[in-house]
Amino acid sequence: MGMGNDLADVLIVGAGPTGLVLACDLVRRGAAVRIVDRSPAPPRTSRAKGPNARSLEILDDLGVADEVLAAGSAPLPMLKYRDRLPVAETDPWADSVPSPDAPYDRGRLIAQWRLEEILRDRLAGYGVRVELGREVVGLTETADGRHVDVTFAEDRTERVRYVVGCDGAHSSVRKLLGIGFEGTTAEDQVMVCGDVDLAEGALDRTRWHQWFDEDGAVMLCPIPGTRTGWWFQAGPERDGRGRPLAPTADGFRRLLARHTALPGRALTRAELLSTYRVNVRMADRFRAGRVFLAGDAAHVHAVAGGLGMNTGIQDAFNLGWKLGLVLAGHAEPALLDTYEEERLPVAARTLDLTSERLRATLEAIRRPGGGLDTAITLDTTGLGVGYRWSSLARVHDEAPRHDEAPRPDETPRPGDGLPGSPQPGDRAPDAPCLDAVTGARTRLHRVFAGPRTTVLGFGPGSAAVLREVAAAYGDAGVRSCRVYASHESGARSGPGAAVVDDEGHAATAYGTGAFGDTGTGTVIVVRPDHHLGLCAPADDARSVHAYLRRLHGAGRPRNGSPALVDAARKG
Repeated sequence: MGMGNDLADVLIVGAGPTGLVLACDLVRRGAAVRIVDRSPAPPRTSRAKGPNARSLEILDDLGVADEVLAAGSAPLPMLKYRDRLPVAETDPWADSVPSPDAPYDRGRLIAQWRLEEILRDRLAGYGVRVELGREVVGLTETADGRHVDVTFAEDRTERVRYVVGCDGAHSSVRKLLGIGFEGTTAEDQVMVCGDVDLAEGALDRTRWHQWFDEDGAVMLCPIPGTRTGWWFQAGPERDGRGRPLAPTADGFRRLLARHTALPGRALTRAELLSTYRVNVRMADRFRAGRVFLAGDAAHVHAVAGGLGMNTGIQDAFNLGWKLGLVLAGHAEPALLDTYEEERLPVAARTLDLTSERLRATLEAIRRPGGGLDTAITLDTTGLGVGYRWSSLARVHDEAPRHDEAPRPDETPRPGDGLPGSPQPGDRAPDAPCLDAVTGARTRLHRVFAGPRTTVLGFGPGSAAVLREVAAAYGDAGVRSCRVYASHESGARSGPGAAVVDDEGHAATAYGTGAFGDTGTGTVIVVRPDHHLGLCAPADDARSVHAYLRRLHGAGRPRNGSPALVDAARKG
């Protein structure tokens, strides 16, 4: 994969969901990627129960959402018991429906190892395979500051341009950099977990069963794609001094017999046993020179709401396009500073959110009928996360706003329909529409898909800017798309893509004034990670060009020869 050089552009350390999403995103951008994992075989874990709604949008962009949907199941209603008897049933998603601006209204249950398998297959399709059994033991930035020398446990040193540590809470990369990982570990908040088989027919597989008693708890959720497999979570057995005992198959059987109406022998197999302690920690910084941290290597938090893996996938999607543009020589290396600027406040907010949800859940399960549904809120879909405080969030002709306090949760929620929403930094809403040429049904997220920036033009006045963008960039890294209102007549042609907002959903999602009553119209720049970069009146071409230059350089001169030679790329 590379650009005429056998030196890897990016070495990704850790082949969990975060590392695999980053590898898939970078390799489709033409970067030379290597991904290593210290496990001798693909790591098998069941910690994460699946992608949330926002992660599904990212997996859709990477072309694997259909496989994930097929391999998983919808989130299940929760059946709650006290003293072995059912006392309540709750479906946290009962009132949730897909909307035009958010086609995924809920996540998907899928075993983490199965999700990783799908992503590894996608990566293999690009010719990249995970190098297993390779442990990083040393990192040194070269004297000229242009490379990193990476030493492996087998005493081999290899030179790369950038390193990203996606190697989990006990990250070697973070430790080698000496980056602090401040926070707390709650020794008393402990859970034992594992994958188990139950005798066929022992429990209804259309429910997530939760037994909460005063002296402990057992939770059993069916693993999609298996006939008899279940995720087992429970309060641990304890010794005479009240200290938690390590998980064992026999211990699981005793817990099952104590809390549920099932006999211990109904549990026929138990593997991937682990002890989970509530850890709330965050790295002091997400970058040291040419080395970055993402996922659990950068932040760990309470399991409530299932945001761990999802926050990591979203870290990867934020970093991938920035590394890609810098490696290709289009953007200045300073663009990489915006990774920490945007993702560190989101991680801090997620730590607070999950700790609050855990507190609420622990409170809820003290009462009969309380359960894990307390942890699920609109926040846990991930659709509301935005970066309004970012230096990449620009309202036209305005200086970057460095003075604003980071507020990762300030984005309007999908479906809010706020006037003029969304703002720069927010997630770009989806909207069903028609392909203007073929008349086929499509949607804006399909237009955004793939490793490019998209310039949307609303209203007749936007045509001139879209033509200039197409002339300057072609389709190399920037895609232009004219969004026609259903009442606009005349030739629907021109450079780039064109869609018809036949049902008005795009106008609603992007603010009904987007088409411009005055005839000027609006131009919106959508970043490759589906966040709004710039909103400007269509007659402000200067702001649009300035924003695109920051990400993509000057484009190509009028004679059509490339202004930037990739071989001489910076970084």
